[in-house]
Amino acid sequence: MTDQTDTTPRVRLLDLFCGAGGCTKGYQRAGFTVTGVDLNPQPNYIGGKFHRADALDFLANIDPDDYDAIHASPPCQAYTRARKLQNNDHPELLDDTRELLVQTGLPYVIENVKGAPLIAPVMLEGQMFGLNTHRPRLFETNWPLTVPTLVPPPPRQAKMGRPPKPGEAIQVVGHFSDIKAAREAMGIWWMTAKELAQAIPPAYTAFIGDQLIRYILDESEWESIPAYAAGE
Repeated sequence: MTDQTDTTPRVRLLDLFCGAGGCTKGYQRAGFTVTGVDLNPQPNYIGGKFHRADALDFLANIDPDDYDAIHASPPCQAYTRARKLQNNDHPELLDDTRELLVQTGLPYVIENVKGAPLIAPVMLEGQMFGLNTHRPRLFETNWPLTVPTLVPPPPRQAKMGRPPKPGEAIQVVGHFSDIKAAREAMGIWWMTAKELAQAIPPAYTAFIGDQLIRYILDESEWESIPAYAAGE
């Protein structure tokens, strides 16, 4: 009897602070099998395995042999204007996250907003991927990530609370008015409005994941991995 064992490499990524899985979906498209971790229940999480847990506690207790790479999106509010609203005291978890990631010895990606104290980050924006939302985000890696220079200026942003006019990009933050337009702009179809406001377009991590999977595997291995279709 012929051995039908599937020998396709399984490249395993841990997505910390995963939310409903905007980053997860991008890494899946690049060919990763993704496990998500979040402190809150995530009934709409798009990935495979999900652990409801404190992300830093979970990271501190993993066996690095169980994963090939790690992505982390620590809470960003401490580094935005939101930190000044209503005298809110937001946790600053970025340094602790990095310290634990370094200890694993694995390739990692840390995502956050402009103003966050990342080390030598690169920035991705919506117009790089033909998305009708600006959504600038910074990414720190401990491996060589190449990002093209952004030539066109960002699109004009629609005023908060109203649909975008022609030539404007929708701001998917706070209480935006058109969830259908927001889902189309972000390339996300499965999230609620609240989840969308916290999400990252999957196109960003699909781009990163394509380089990361090539960094981890040799060419013969990564060419054999079936990436998810873009629309899935």
